[in-house]
Amino acid sequence: MKEQDALKKQLVVHMLYILAAFALIFSVFGMIIAFAFKYITYSSIDQELINTANIFIQDNEELENISDYFLKDGYSNFENFDDKLREIRDYNLSRKVKNPKYTVIVRDGNGKTLNIGDLGLYYEENDMLISFDKNNINKVYTLNFAGNSSYRAINVKLDSEKAENVRYVQILLNADSEKMLVDNFGKLVINSVVVGILLSVFASFVLSRKTLRPIEIAFEKQTEFVQNASHELRTPLTIIQAKQELLLTEPNSKIIDKSEDIALTLNETKRLTKLTKDLMTLASSNKMELEKENVNIDELIQSTVNPYIEVANLSEKELKLDLKYGKNVEIDVNKIQQLIIILLDNALKYTEAKDSIEIVSYLKDGKCNIEVRDTGIGISDNGIKEVFNRFYREDAARNRETGGSGLGLSIADTIVKAHNGTIKALHNNPKGTIFTVKLPKI
Repeated sequence: MKEQDALKKQLVVHMLYILAAFALIFSVFGMIIAFAFKYITYSSIDQELINTANIFIQDNEELENISDYFLKDGYSNFENFDDKLREIRDYNLSRKVKNPKYTVIVRDGNGKTLNIGDLGLYYEENDMLISFDKNNINKVYTLNFAGNSSYRAINVKLDSEKAENVRYVQILLNADSEKMLVDNFGKLVINSVVVGILLSVFASFVLSRKTLRPIEIAFEKQTEFVQNASHELRTPLTIIQAKQELLLTEPNSKIIDKSEDIALTLNETKRLTKLTKDLMTLASSNKMELEKENVNIDELIQSTVNPYIEVANLSEKELKLDLKYGKNVEIDVNKIQQLIIILLDNALKYTEAKDSIEIVSYLKDGKCNIEVRDTGIGISDNGIKEVFNRFYREDAARNRETGGSGLGLSIADTIVKAHNGTIKALHNNPKGTIFTVKLPKI
């Protein structure tokens, strides 16, 4: 229960982290897209304003050049010559821009509108609402007045501070359509971000479940492993304890009288030792270190199987070899010998008199294939899928009689995977089992 509660808590934490990450990503991308769209939308009209402002700047420079020319050539006697030129310029300022989209407001040094008569009624009525900052020069800015009207504006200074009558030009360009477009797009982005975040709730839950599923499976396997290991260890320990307590009840008995009990105790001790060794092997399977050598696999199988041929004959079983790989393989010799012994021992346990066992090797698909075939009792369809799981036994009672613990094939699977190979179990028609191992060649 504690593990389940911890997993549920971790699920919520993971879900919140993933949701926060999705929300941040959607928000950032939404802001980037909104700002980029706004910039693109306003950039064209801003450039138009700047180009228009340059007209006034160029005309002002020409005026200064004309003034300097006449003054230099002896026309300085003309009374208020500069002022006359500026009066002509001021009269023509608002007429310089032919495009009806623009509104040109001429202002004096105090910001007062000088061409109020040239402006339409709309601008005349709202003249006091049109803000002007003479320090904001040659920069495009947004101007809002008369309710929801939106304008893009730029200010141009026409005279230097030395001039007696400084003039400014304020150029306005209506941007209501652009503002509406940007606002609507902004709302669309916000709605999309909200929908994305809502969908992220479901996505974060699914991803959290998938992320924690391996941990949940690991918890389940750990619990199952501990339970199975405890069960396997308890059986021999119970027998040993019972037999030892029985011996203590008869301290005067001779060893020969209790030889069966002592032999049973020794057998259970050996079984317990083997079980402990197998458990240690599985516990260190994730960090199994291999000492690989370049050896002839057929010769290795031959030397490993030879001692078992006589054992098979004594049990009236036929053990045959058909080794045709004929090449070297880079393997850990001790581990592969252990693998072959496990598979061979498994075949000997689950075959009866008159059954046959065959070990073959051959090259296929560029890999070294080793098969252990038998005509024994076979494995069920479900057993084919579960046979490499720890402590799995097709028939627990029969397995215990043969001294098995359900760990051998799991160790075999670990050895094969450590060599980057594969192992699988198949039905051998008409009866029996085939274990196929595929190892990569050099």
